[in-house]
Amino acid sequence: MSAGRVLVAGASGLIGAAAITAFAAEGWDVVAFSRRPPEADGSVRCRHVPVDLTDGSATREAVAALAPRPTHLVYAAAYEKPDLVAGWSDPRQMATNEAMLANVLGPLAEGGALRHATVMQGTKAYGAHLHPIPIPARERAPRDDHENFYWRQEDLLRELADRHAFDWTILRPVQVVGPAYGVSYCTPPVIGAFAALSAATGIPFGFPGGTIHPVRQVVDARLVAGALVWAATSPAARGEHFNLTNGEVFSWQELWPSLADAMGVPCAPPRPMSLTEELPRLAGVWQEIVTEHRLRPLSLLDVLGRSHQYADYTFGYGLTTMPPPALVSTVKVKQAGYTRVHDTEATFRDALRTLVERRVLPDLTGAAG
Repeated sequence: MSAGRVLVAGASGLIGAAAITAFAAEGWDVVAFSRRPPEADGSVRCRHVPVDLTDGSATREAVAALAPRPTHLVYAAAYEKPDLVAGWSDPRQMATNEAMLANVLGPLAEGGALRHATVMQGTKAYGAHLHPIPIPARERAPRDDHENFYWRQEDLLRELADRHAFDWTILRPVQVVGPAYGVSYCTPPVIGAFAALSAATGIPFGFPGGTIHPVRQVVDARLVAGALVWAATSPAARGEHFNLTNGEVFSWQELWPSLADAMGVPCAPPRPMSLTEELPRLAGVWQEIVTEHRLRPLSLLDVLGRSHQYADYTFGYGLTTMPPPALVSTVKVKQAGYTRVHDTEATFRDALRTLVERRVLPDLTGAAG
């Protein structure tokens, strides 16, 4: 007997793909909405519905065709502008993200079967991309006074929940790490592609952000997925916001030697380099790597998505002084009952290994031989 029926919107993304695996493992009937099929283990069973969430009519038709109707929604989709970081303050980006949620949640709620919806936010909710934030940032803080699509989506979520009597939860993961590729916010494929190109060209595999050492937090996509399953049925999660992290802090410079080891390349000293500018210039070399290692026929940009732009941002490329720390507390979610933690080094190594196993990145460690 199924534990319930969940619709995962944005199923091919970093969080969406992990959510499918987590819900399926717990016996849920999973429906996946995304333009391209989600990357998942062959043992994971779900029904994929190809749909563009920016198309309101098509999305409404896709929801209406679902029988039985999903009782739960995981909304993990996001629209980003081509310039990514600059797009975070673009009113059109905000309006598009609000409309995408409305296109799914509106008809789903009107069907009367919906019991719970979980929507994703992040540290931009605290204004971390605009100004220093309290250390640590806590969920009880008043809404930060800046325009972003989080607030538009949250207001819509609250309005529809009141009107149609379903529960909701909002999760605020910090930087999410997993084995996704071709997306906007996933650093492992960028790190892995950089390592492969370094091995092929002789470019030193040094940390490209430079010599400053900002303190960072990340969260394993599997931890986020577990929180989504927990929130779907936990009374303690109803009507609440929760920060999510692995449970520790790190610096990229300290982590870099482990990443080099995981990819099987020598670790060089830090060397400032814009991956946004430099990696696309090596697209031809990447095609040679694909042929030599019999990888999937993906272009370099197919692998990177826009994540090389985000890598420059999170690595701190171009910074000459230490940025204000952007650290969040996870006391609230642990007190509510979700206590899972992850080792950050293992998070990255697992993601890189999975991308190698899926033939997205080459195996440079000699393990395949």
